[in-house]
Amino acid sequence: MELYLDSVDFKEIEAGFKLGFLTGLTTTPTFMHRHGITDIDGAIVKLSGMVPILQVEALGDTPEEILKEAERLLALGLDKNKTVFKIPVSNVGVTACKLLRDKGLMVNIHLVYTLNQAYMAMAAGATYVCPLVGRLQDEGHDALALVEQCVDVVERYGYDTKIMFSSVRHAEHVRNALNIGVHTITAPWGVMQKLTSNNFTTLGTDQFVEHTKLMTMKVREIIRAENPVVKDSSTVLDAIVQMNESRLGAVAVIDDKGNLKGVFTDGDLRRNLKEKGKAFTDSTMGELSFNEPLTVSASALLYDAVKIFKEKQIDNIVVLDNNAPVGMLDIQDLVKMGLIG
Repeated sequence: MELYLDSVDFKEIEAGFKLGFLTGLTTTPTFMHRHGITDIDGAIVKLSGMVPILQVEALGDTPEEILKEAERLLALGLDKNKTVFKIPVSNVGVTACKLLRDKGLMVNIHLVYTLNQAYMAMAAGATYVCPLVGRLQDEGHDALALVEQCVDVVERYGYDTKIMFSSVRHAEHVRNALNIGVHTITAPWGVMQKLTSNNFTTLGTDQFVEHTKLMTMKVREIIRAENPVVKDSSTVLDAIVQMNESRLGAVAVIDDKGNLKGVFTDGDLRRNLKEKGKAFTDSTMGELSFNEPLTVSASALLYDAVKIFKEKQIDNIVVLDNNAPVGMLDIQDLVKMGLIG
C-alpha cells in the first residue's frame, strides 16, 4: 500500500520524508490558505523538488481549462512523471480526467462521497480515486463501507485505478484502511508519527536499553565531575561545604596517606546535630567513627553498582580507582537513567 503525507507544512514535510519510504505528498489549496501561503506557484515548485511524487490541485470551469491549468503547472518545471493532478469529481472533472489521461498525465479524482462518483472516475481512467473518510463520518455516513465498495469495484472490473483513503483523523483510520485493502492512504504528519507508538513497545525498549547499559557501561562513565573528599583532620563544617558544592549527600573521608576511612553523609549530620547541637560542626572527621565504607571500582559495570544499592539499601557509594576515591555514585543518578525504579 502506498503511503502519502498530507501536508503543506515544510517542516513537517522535511521530517516526514526523512523516513525514506513515503510515496509522495498530497496538498490542497485549503492547506496553503491555512498556512498563509500567497505565492502558490512558488510553493508548488518548491514542494515538487522535495518529494518523490506531488499531488496538486488543477482547477477550472471546463475540462479544457483544467487541462490548460495542468499544462501551466508543468511549464513551471514540474515533472509529468512525478506529478498527479487532483480534480474534484463532477461531469466536468471526469471529462477533464479523460483529457489528461489521454495525454499521459496522472489524475486523482477526489472529494468523492458516493460509489457512483467513484465509478465515473474509474471509467474516466483516474489514476487515483479519493473518498474522504473523516468528512463522511462527521456527517454520520458509513465511510468505511464506501471505501470497501470502491476497492471491490476496482478488483471486480479490473479498473487501473488506486483507491486512496483520505481525510484521516487518527491511527485507527490507518488500521481500517489496511483491513479494507485500499491501494493508497494519505495521512497527516500528526497521525503518521503515532503509527509506530505503543506503550508495550516503549516499555520493552526501555527495558532493553536499561539492561544494555547495566551490562556494558562502566561506573566511571556516569560519575559526576565533583569528587567530594575531606581529610580526617577537616571539620564537619568543611564536609558540609563539600556536600553543598558537589550537590551530593555524602563525602569520602581519607587519612593523611589518602586511604579511605569512611563516608560522612547528610544523615550523619542530621543525627549528630540533633544530639550534640551546633557545636558538632566544629568536630573533626577524625573524632567520628565510621562503618566500613561501601565502595565500587570505577571499572566495574553499572550492574555491580546497582546490585550494591539494592542489597545494601544505601544512597551513595564511593568510587575507587587504584584504591583512591575518584568520585561518589549517587542512587539518584541511576534513578534518572531508569536503572533503578
